[in-house]
Amino acid sequence: MNAKITATAHYLPKRVLTNAELEKMVDTSDEWIRSRTGISERHIVAENEASSDMATEVAKALLKKRGISGNDVDVIIIATVTPDHFTPSTAALVQINIEAENAWGFDLNAACTGYLYALETGNKLVSSGAYNNVMVIGVDAMSSILDFTDRDTCVLFGDGAGGSILEPTNNEAGILDSILHMDGSGGKNLIVPGGGSRLPPTIETVKRRKHYIRQDGKTIFKFAVKGMADVAERILINNRMSGDDIDLFIPHQANKRIIDATSDRCGVNKDKVLINIDRVGNTTAGTIPIGMSEAVNDGRIKDGDFILLAAFGAGFTWGSILIKWESL
Repeated sequence: MNAKITATAHYLPKRVLTNAELEKMVDTSDEWIRSRTGISERHIVAENEASSDMATEVAKALLKKRGISGNDVDVIIIATVTPDHFTPSTAALVQINIEAENAWGFDLNAACTGYLYALETGNKLVSSGAYNNVMVIGVDAMSSILDFTDRDTCVLFGDGAGGSILEPTNNEAGILDSILHMDGSGGKNLIVPGGGSRLPPTIETVKRRKHYIRQDGKTIFKFAVKGMADVAERILINNRMSGDDIDLFIPHQANKRIIDATSDRCGVNKDKVLINIDRVGNTTAGTIPIGMSEAVNDGRIKDGDFILLAAFGAGFTWGSILIKWESL
């Protein structure tokens, strides 16, 4: 028994931050950002809008699309690096917001690979036969940990959320295979140094701007290109498939050059690659589920289609999932 995706949804905050606006905030330009990342604009949460608010919007949309109530949900898994609080979990906040009284759940932190980690976790819960409805949401309010004086990071990220409902299928469909990896030696290259038990918040850590995300862009780019391409190619080989067999490739939206390198390596035609980084930016755990939801809404996914997912994120984490689409 496999798990299949029976509903998708996404949410993007109303406020849009353009490259032109960023030009007034940091030493950058629209041309510099677009040529290096492919990003033209990104969405930013409103004042007092947090990750749980975006995730709740997605959760409510999923319930409506699937035609079920919160009480039908068995498990809620939230992938995020920007929870509302260290505790309680964002999953707990979403649970009470959608009145999912029968559900348990948890948050999962795997950065940009978070949705894939959560999707595979949900897949195994459904495949066990113990759970029938698992809600998986990737959400991040990256603007809450961005230093808008650091052009190496603030131009890259946006806020948003996307999610899915997983249910069992006895057909040769749904989530067919997954490959997930982690290499903690890369952790120092993409990190929020302060706020945890290693460097608890103090006046000094705030003054030293230790609560914002920091990255070594060149190192990350090199590892991301290789990691995403390697794992996406491997999952195709393992399933005796080629890029020609893929109907839609939904990669993590970090950088268009990374996306192009991965699709080229796997032999997937450009018209079969979903790209929305130009208007959404890097929403971390939200990129793949947002893209998947948009693809479903646009009619780019139909029954029988083979969908390839791939991501790379802080940790380092990376992975790929292969899906044969089956609707209700």
